[in-house]
Amino acid sequence: MATIADNLQAVRSRLRGVTLLAVSKTQDVSRIREAVAAGQHAFGENYVQEALQKMQELPALEWHLIGPLQSNKTRAAAERFDWVQTVASEKIARRLSEQRPAHLPALNVLIQVNVSGEESKSGVAIDAVKPLAEIIRQMPRLRLRGLMAIPEPGADRSRYRAVKSLFDELEGVDTLSMGMSDDLDVALAEGSTMVRIGTAIFGPRKKHKDAA
Repeated sequence: MATIADNLQAVRSRLRGVTLLAVSKTQDVSRIREAVAAGQHAFGENYVQEALQKMQELPALEWHLIGPLQSNKTRAAAERFDWVQTVASEKIARRLSEQRPAHLPALNVLIQVNVSGEESKSGVAIDAVKPLAEIIRQMPRLRLRGLMAIPEPGADRSRYRAVKSLFDELEGVDTLSMGMSDDLDVALAEGSTMVRIGTAIFGPRKKHKDAA
C-alpha cells in the first residue's frame, strides 16, 4: 500500500511551479505529521473548530481555510489562519480585516468565485468579483492574493478558463487556487497556480459530522 510520502511524491511529479495545498480535513494529526515529514508545509481545512485543534499540536505550519466561513467564526479565522480562500462577501472581508491582530502580517485572502452560477454553491458571481476585489484592497489587514474556484464535477473547461481570464484581469494578484484530486490535470492545463489535494494524498476521507 502506498504511503502518504509516496502519494505526495506522485502528486508533486505532476506539478511544475504550482503550489500544493494538502487538504487535511478529517485527517488525524498523526497523518498530517507523516505529510510534514515528507516535506509538506501548507495544509487546508474546511472547519474552523477542527483546524484550531490541529493548530495546537502543529503550530509551525501554514494553514489555509478552504471551507465556507460563517460570521461567528471570523475572529478565530482572522487570528489563527494564514490564508482564507473563501471570502465571498464584503461583510466577511470587513470582519476579517477588523479582527486580524495587529502583530500578525496582513491575512492572505482569495475571493471564492461561484463559477457554476448555482445558488446552492458558495462564492460570488463572476461579475461581482472585481467590485469586491476593489473593496478588499482598501482593507488594511487583508492582502488580496487572487481567486479560488470549485468547478462542478465534470465541468467543461470553459468554467476553468472563465476563472483564469478573470484572474488575469485583476492587478497585483499571484494565486489562482483551482483543482482538486479529481480535476487536477484540467486545472493545471488551464492555468491554476495552487491545487488543493486531499484524496490523492491521504486516501478517501472519513465523513465529517461537525460544521464550522
